Amino acid sequence: MSDREFTIVRTFDAPRELVFESWLDPDQLVLWAGPHGFSTPRDTIVVEPRVGGRYDSVMVSDTDGARYPSAGVFREIVAPERLVFTWGDPTGDGSADSESVATVTFAETEANKTTMTFHLLAPGPLAPEDGAREGWDQSLDRLVALLRQRAVTQSAAPRIRS
Repeated sequence: MSDREFTIVRTFDAPRELVFESWLDPDQLVLWAGPHGFSTPRDTIVVEPRVGGRYDSVMVSDTDGARYPSAGVFREIVAPERLVFTWGDPTGDGSADSESVATVTFAETEANKTTMTFHLLAPGPLAPEDGAREGWDQSLDRLVALLRQRAVTQSAAPRIRS
């Protein structure tokens, strides 16, 4: 059996602490976790942000209500630089043999800009119909949009002068 892997890089107009936190805060995950056409209800998200802590979530198809659970365990958390966690592919069979490992790194490239690198290593061959890369790509697009919107909102907020 061969491994499949891919890497996705995104640049955010946000400090790396904010980008890092968006991976661990259920109130933010509800806004970006899942590809287009899916939502992840807040009551399905559990995050225990510590080594050995778990996360659980359920993506729900916006068209037919089909539910796709995913779960994993945090293997490494180095705030705000790195996350390593197992990922149970919601389209997989749920067995340990189908468990992937995701590594996410956060590099501050200049003031208030962060380059995030997402790397997934999964068992089995990578097939075009698999959808893992496309799903993560779309989720990360949603995260970029969320953080861009927050930056615009914060810059438009009135400033109090003392």
